[in-house]
Amino acid sequence: MAWVSIASLTKNYVIHRPLVLSNTVNKFLTSLIYHLLTVLGTIYFFKLYEVSRWEMFFTYSMFLVLIVLQRSTIFFLLDYIRKKGYNRKHILLIGNKLIADKLVRTFSRHPEYGYYFIDLITEEMIEQLSDELLLKKLFDKHADEIFICYKNMQLPLLQKVVDLGDQHKVKIKLVSDLFLSNNYASVINYDNLPVIQLTANPELSLKIILFKRVFDLAFSSLVMIVGAPVFLLLIIATKLTSKGPVFYRQERVGRDRKIFNIYKFRSMYINSETAGPQLSSENDPRITKWGRIIRKSRLDELPQFWNVLIGEMSIVGPRPERQFFIEQLLEKSPNYKKLLTLKPGLTSIGQVNYGYAENVDQMLNRVRYDLLYLNNISFNSEMNIILKTIQVMVQLKGK
Repeated sequence: MAWVSIASLTKNYVIHRPLVLSNTVNKFLTSLIYHLLTVLGTIYFFKLYEVSRWEMFFTYSMFLVLIVLQRSTIFFLLDYIRKKGYNRKHILLIGNKLIADKLVRTFSRHPEYGYYFIDLITEEMIEQLSDELLLKKLFDKHADEIFICYKNMQLPLLQKVVDLGDQHKVKIKLVSDLFLSNNYASVINYDNLPVIQLTANPELSLKIILFKRVFDLAFSSLVMIVGAPVFLLLIIATKLTSKGPVFYRQERVGRDRKIFNIYKFRSMYINSETAGPQLSSENDPRITKWGRIIRKSRLDELPQFWNVLIGEMSIVGPRPERQFFIEQLLEKSPNYKKLLTLKPGLTSIGQVNYGYAENVDQMLNRVRYDLLYLNNISFNSEMNIILKTIQVMVQLKGK
């Protein structure tokens, strides 16, 4: 009852297009904080002291995991039905044809946005029509949204379009003729003056950072507690199948180039890098028979949940590399330095697509995917990568 009441006030159930959940995540975190305060206030007011702290911790951990699964299911379902042509918004474009064509191509590449183009009114057509006829033509189409792709639209006409949009409950959106190579632009409203902010580096909001950390703590704690029997079996199997320690520790470069030790279940014979840093290959003789199995299933990465728990890594993020390879990557792809502003991840979109890189060129391919992730960090992308990782593990598609 508390959650339904708070959700109705914060409207965290409202889903916006496109399916990028930064706003939804903010509302969800706000709702979660309000919910926690409500529950704690009720416990204190009615003196329900028999509720233990551990009970509260595990209840909220499970609540977080279950609500994440619920939201991800809703979004993946919306993704699916919109790609099939359902649940679409009809849009009308007005203005510069070049800008409009780029918008149409963007929507055609992303059917999951759920937009259907119905008409374009060009600048030439605008010049031939009176304001009254133009407005009638706009709103007779019964569009759900109107995108104004105009470089220099007259203010009185623009104001009339906005006013009529309010009357007909049609959303009016202004498309800038500024095209960027990154996704860091945001709009700031100074009174009645909208200003586009352009940044050289991505800036994650405090709420997104908080959400990622809370999710990392809850998810890694759950895996390490529930998966304890699996960890035990892997420890025994690793110890019995080859000589050497169970865990493998190696220095990696983390956020802001901070050095930390990454942990894995050992999948190679001991002293495998006496000749210096090397990347593994498909038929690498250094890998043990048991090591091939756990690398295919990604089970060798499980100890990194400890790195996540202590804050050195995140569940999702660019994979951490060694300094030796980072220097080569920076030489060939200077944009790689952007990835060093994030916590490295236990899994990433690059890891899902390429697994263990066998050479620097494959690492560069992985970097391209990770840069796309950097530009589009959202709840939806996080869950999508996690589910793809689970698929890779189950299908033994890891290298």
